Amino acid sequence: MESNFVDYVKILCRSGKGGRGSMHLRHVKYNPNGGPDGGDGGKGGSIILRGNHNYWTLLHLKYERHIFAEHGGNGGKDKCHGTDGKDVYIDVPCGTVVYNAETGKYVCDVREDGQEVVLLKGGRGGLGNFQFRTATNQAPRYAQPGEPMQEMTVIMELKLLADVGLVGFPNAGKSTLVSALSNARPKIANYPFTTMEPSLGIVGYRDNQSFVMADIPGIIEGASEGRGLGLRFLRHIERNSLLLFMVPGDTDNIMKEYDILLNELRQFNPELLDKHRVLAVTKCDLLDEELMGMLREEMENKGEIGDSVPIVFISAVTGFGLDELKDVLWRELNAESNKLAAITTSESIVHRDKDMSVFADEMADEGEDEDIEYIDVEDADIDDYEDFEEDFEDNK
Repeated sequence: MESNFVDYVKILCRSGKGGRGSMHLRHVKYNPNGGPDGGDGGKGGSIILRGNHNYWTLLHLKYERHIFAEHGGNGGKDKCHGTDGKDVYIDVPCGTVVYNAETGKYVCDVREDGQEVVLLKGGRGGLGNFQFRTATNQAPRYAQPGEPMQEMTVIMELKLLADVGLVGFPNAGKSTLVSALSNARPKIANYPFTTMEPSLGIVGYRDNQSFVMADIPGIIEGASEGRGLGLRFLRHIERNSLLLFMVPGDTDNIMKEYDILLNELRQFNPELLDKHRVLAVTKCDLLDEELMGMLREEMENKGEIGDSVPIVFISAVTGFGLDELKDVLWRELNAESNKLAAITTSESIVHRDKDMSVFADEMADEGEDEDIEYIDVEDADIDDYEDFEEDFEDNK
């Protein structure tokens, strides 16, 4: 069964070229020396990305292999201006990052609902010969061509924007927790990797307040090197404001599992360790009060655990500790040192250049065509229109 969650796509995008200006001399019986009246060409359409909170996946773009904007119309006589090409808007989920598919260079980032980012600018239309008339050159016989189009194959990569991201091994109880705290209904079963794709749940809090929790597929040791589900979903953790580590209470060594998870995040992206963290010991319906006290004391001896990293004992099945967990998460989310506005900065490693061989492998797994030709964006800027007159003079 094909997944409805798509977090990366590859699309060939092309803006419209500008229309050429008209070279026309007005000549009618009542005005035989009417002079130049060639109109300007129209502007080519641009490719514009637009954030849309109604989308949470790139599924609607999965089969959009080419997106082209309209070309600008040519200028005409009687100083008629060419029609402008229509801009093409591409609606994407908030948290979409765009890379050049050939070079792997970061291009842009769409973070907010309604935010618009010009991916490829349409070419400007050329000036008609009417614009070049002067007292000493009253009948110019030249006009400008329009600016050329820009073309680029891009990789769009979605990184889920959420307040709380769940980090844990398979079968740690992440999906059960999300289903207990929100109306989300992720798949729950007693075997590893039940969750094969991320899901979001809105957790209600006091006074009609809420926050968003992301259920991310389980991580195993070596995930940063491609084991298990590998890098496929680790990227979604980058856009979470707070990380909730989940370790089952019946595991042999809670701190060892916590350290393994922490190391996998460090190997993938060291900046993830700067995020606030909370440790939830799950499945505590199997533990008594005395054992939980002993485990808390043992973990707090580690230093940061219990001090800068709060510990909460919970059971999503019985509801034990869930109110305390929501209180802790809300407090950490609203701490001055953890404001949501700081999820992504312009200097963040989120914008690091990508190794496109990783995407090639993923595309192959998804059955995508790897034979699309990569074309760099053309250097199409025309900084000074006056240079065109000199060029035309030399080539007349």
